[in-house]
Amino acid sequence: MELDLNNIREQLDVIDNQVTELFIKRMQLSAQVAQYKAEHNMQIYVPSRERAILQRVGDQASALGGDEMDEYTRLLYHTIFDLSRAYQARLLGKDTPLVDRIRNARENTPKIFPKKGIVACQGVEGAYSQQACEKIFPYANIMYFRNFDGVFNAVEKGLCQYGVLPIENSSHGSVNAVYDLMRQHNFHIVRSVKLPVQHALLGNPGTKLSGVREIISHEQGLGQCSAFVKSLGDVTVTVCENTAVAAKLVSESGRTDIVAISSYNCAELYGLEVVAEHIQNSENNFTRFICIAKDMAIYPGANRISIMFTLPHQPGALYRMIARFFAMGLNIVKLESRPIAGRDFEFMFYFDLEASAYSDEAIRLLGELESGSEQFAFLGCFSEV
Repeated sequence: MELDLNNIREQLDVIDNQVTELFIKRMQLSAQVAQYKAEHNMQIYVPSRERAILQRVGDQASALGGDEMDEYTRLLYHTIFDLSRAYQARLLGKDTPLVDRIRNARENTPKIFPKKGIVACQGVEGAYSQQACEKIFPYANIMYFRNFDGVFNAVEKGLCQYGVLPIENSSHGSVNAVYDLMRQHNFHIVRSVKLPVQHALLGNPGTKLSGVREIISHEQGLGQCSAFVKSLGDVTVTVCENTAVAAKLVSESGRTDIVAISSYNCAELYGLEVVAEHIQNSENNFTRFICIAKDMAIYPGANRISIMFTLPHQPGALYRMIARFFAMGLNIVKLESRPIAGRDFEFMFYFDLEASAYSDEAIRLLGELESGSEQFAFLGCFSEV
């Protein structure tokens, strides 16, 4: 017998209507549960209750549709539980400390982003971080630090008002060292900038490409120019802390068999010659930098939220989190995970969302996420220039 698609769809429509009606009834009962919990000072999340329901509906699904329906039904109910808890929290109207801090920041932050300040950058004069800093702050007073940890510390301890750090490159990916340091420091992102990066091979006067025996640069610079480096054949590759530092070391060496992968600005700055131009793997090579501050500040026009948190080490945990963002209509523009030291196969997740802290729904969601996560940090709400 040939299937009638229209008839099947009509049956699905009837079932969808029934499911919608039952879902609304369930949420209305959840509202009554929220009222009872509020009156008796009870927690919204009761794990034992959810486990019992999952077991019951899973067994029922297996009996009705076979074992494979058990998994799908449990996944459905995990989502229903997430929505129910969020709805209860919203009805109770209890703002978390995070929600209060975000509201205070958006009300008390100056309406215009500053043009000057004492800014920490990693490296030395001529670093790409300096270029990013000058794009954010036209009149910056820059202090240089040897490593990324020094930048975080300078901001956290109040030595500098701001810090500028590279976070990802369009062709070579994330700057893992910065992500790993994020969970060790207290800071807030107040702005980001996307900088076009053009690499050149720099050497002392008289240096010939055929005579190069050693290349020195930061690991990101080497990675972004990996094809060119490979084309040179048997040369020594030396990693240093910064592309500008690489140029400075080459200049100080006085040798003509060593070159640096660095910026064109560093050629003039350190008296070097351009041995090869445009050596990056892609002409569309961009590095994204974040500007951090010690205190939370949310400037007008901020439309990106960064957060980091842990999730339970169990199947579906990340999916259910992403589903909550989807349900709110929040677009995920960046997702990064980094292993947590000392904990087997557990990760810290970093999300960038297209969202505004001026949306009460968005910040209430953040408060709910904070309450339900073992570790949670709101990194900031900001705009990119």
